[in-house]
Amino acid sequence: MATKPPAGDPVQDAPQVAPPKHAAAGLPAIGHTLKIAQEQMGLVRTTRTLLKVNQKNGFDCPGCAWPEGDKRHTAEFCENGAKAVAEEATLRRVTPDFFAAHPLADLEKRSGYWLGQQGRITQPMYLPEGADRYEAVTWERAFAIIAEELRALSSPDEALFYTSGRTSNEAAFLYQLFAREFGTNNLPDCSNMCHESSGSALVETIGIGKGSVSLEDLHQADLIIVAGQNPGTNHPRMLSALEQAKAAGAKIISVNPLPEAGLERFKNPQTPLGMIKGAALTDLFLQIRIGGDQALFRLLNKLVIEAGAVDEEFIAEHTHGYEALAAAAEDADWPETLTATGLTRAEIEQALAMVLASKRTIVCWAMGLTQHKHGVATIREVVNLLLLRGDIGRPGAGVCPVRGHSNVQGDRTMGIFERPAPAFLDALDKEFGITSPRHHGYDVVRAIEALRDGEAKVFFAMGGNFVGATPDTDVTEAAMRRAALTVHVSTKLNRSHAVTGRRALILPTLGRTDKDVQAGGKQFVTVEDSMGMVHASRGNLTPASPHLLSEPAIVARMARAVLGGASTTPWEEFEKDYGTIRDRISRVVPGFEDFNARAARPGGFTLPHAPRDERRFPTTTGKANFTAAPVEYPRVPDGRLLLQTLRSHDQYNTTIYGLDDRYRGIKGGRRVVLVHPDDAAEHGLADGAYTDLVSEWKDGVERRAPGFRVVHYPTARGCAAAYYPETNVLVPLNSTADTSNTPASKSVVIRFEPASAG
Repeated sequence: MATKPPAGDPVQDAPQVAPPKHAAAGLPAIGHTLKIAQEQMGLVRTTRTLLKVNQKNGFDCPGCAWPEGDKRHTAEFCENGAKAVAEEATLRRVTPDFFAAHPLADLEKRSGYWLGQQGRITQPMYLPEGADRYEAVTWERAFAIIAEELRALSSPDEALFYTSGRTSNEAAFLYQLFAREFGTNNLPDCSNMCHESSGSALVETIGIGKGSVSLEDLHQADLIIVAGQNPGTNHPRMLSALEQAKAAGAKIISVNPLPEAGLERFKNPQTPLGMIKGAALTDLFLQIRIGGDQALFRLLNKLVIEAGAVDEEFIAEHTHGYEALAAAAEDADWPETLTATGLTRAEIEQALAMVLASKRTIVCWAMGLTQHKHGVATIREVVNLLLLRGDIGRPGAGVCPVRGHSNVQGDRTMGIFERPAPAFLDALDKEFGITSPRHHGYDVVRAIEALRDGEAKVFFAMGGNFVGATPDTDVTEAAMRRAALTVHVSTKLNRSHAVTGRRALILPTLGRTDKDVQAGGKQFVTVEDSMGMVHASRGNLTPASPHLLSEPAIVARMARAVLGGASTTPWEEFEKDYGTIRDRISRVVPGFEDFNARAARPGGFTLPHAPRDERRFPTTTGKANFTAAPVEYPRVPDGRLLLQTLRSHDQYNTTIYGLDDRYRGIKGGRRVVLVHPDDAAEHGLADGAYTDLVSEWKDGVERRAPGFRVVHYPTARGCAAAYYPETNVLVPLNSTADTSNTPASKSVVIRFEPASAG
């Protein structure tokens, strides 16, 4: 049983690169994955734990938010899901002795991979002002420090309460309740950086900011368009759903600047035949230039209208604004679209033929559509296509934004939002007898600006790795260091623990795999998946330390320390019995009526969705809205490329599980930039050469990521790709999507310069 973490921090700037063969997704990486799991957990613990992942009587995977069907496989997890579980259920421990041996200056120099490999944090840790390392502290002292700083603020809006997607429904509800009772809507969350563009577009067009399809709809679709998404790396269990759809006769169009292994060939590790034979999933690969998606969908919409292939009855009865869209679409032309997309006329005509042949179409997307200046407009254009064909509100059709993090959607449903709906606040106030603030709070970008400008002084993070996930790394880290207090509720170490305010706290919490026993007995929590299904999650392992508190307990005790006798909210009762939290949720959040009883059912329950269930659209017009924004796409100066940041295969969000990217032929490193061979030749960059990446933005500030190895790779011409968080330093803080304010991490103009010593 090997449970010791790596002794040294491995070099990450000298990767080995094999020719990009695009290994089939799902190949027997099982043996490799189980080996990693056993190194972290041991054999018996590995078996006992993995068999509980995503099971009806088990716990929800701490990785992605992809849903499970009613019938579950024994191994209902993917490769990265197993790694996520292994890192949480690891036998490695980060004790006070570790912090005594590793001062802050040492932690700052370590890679995210090394930090994450050290294991579970066992006790609350405190960094006093002027100290050079964390020291152990009691929970009572930790909450007293938080209360001291929060009470000293001149305004509640000087506090920021960030949330990661892994927070349960119960903890998220308490967290937002505390923030609003304290007096602020400063509730930035990870949605601000990913699917905020989706929510903004969908609320305007169909009236609800969530996808309209179920897992069964995918199985019934005639055509599935996967745009700006890489399921093989980011949502591997989605490949099984696509495989089942293909077996039922569906066609699949993949729209992406990079060829991705999972959509080229999928070898399903859950079936013997799937392992041996595999399946080619994509029928048509549209290798689009970065940011050209809106132009593509606008032209498709024009061609659908010209073909007379619109659902006139649906448009007349259920939509608004068709004439404006039709007029705007008429202006779409082939030359501009071919320039914007880099596609050929034949490829677009083939896609059109597949759209016209389909009676039930689903469009799935992720960050490749959302993280652009025109991300919201692009998603509106996707909705236009579906509305033209009547493909919302019927089986086998609809919108499918694929959420990345387990319960990131549930957190928003529970009220984690800096711009809450008045109706939600009215219900919250009525239930608890409080007066919630009505003015909007800070999202992620605005929160960083507030810290930078001295407008915010306390930063509290419920999970996540804020410093690693956010754009403009140098600006963000300098902003965090201006805070009076930074607090992170965490299971493991990450970069954010090394970039602190004048004082800092690390509050260790239970994970999804841990058994949660409170004064009221054994507890469970609930999560909402990417398709609106709410279900229970029950950990089964003895916690990593007797000093850990659950997230609901941390919020409840913080609230008691900060609000004191002024609060009539029964925080102590909530900590003892999470059922009492669910009772309150049932009276505040629509769709959660009789929450406790429905959550106890195996498999949980599905939340109502008016567009899907009734073809009712709760928009300002009372109908589904066509939109007609001007077409945009990135223009890149001569001698420059357009960079998108992305994940490696051995990564989930900012968590690095290893230094390989098997699907792209990269081993032992992460500082690589993928460039088309012809573009590399024009820039004089040989395969294997080293270069600095320098981003260019209208503010004139130089942002540099040094020492990247050039990998000749079949990307779209004029485009490049590199892993985050290493390239977050290149993303300007004020380069964001219109309306949603999501960082534009998928469209960064870069130039190459000779590699520097840094």
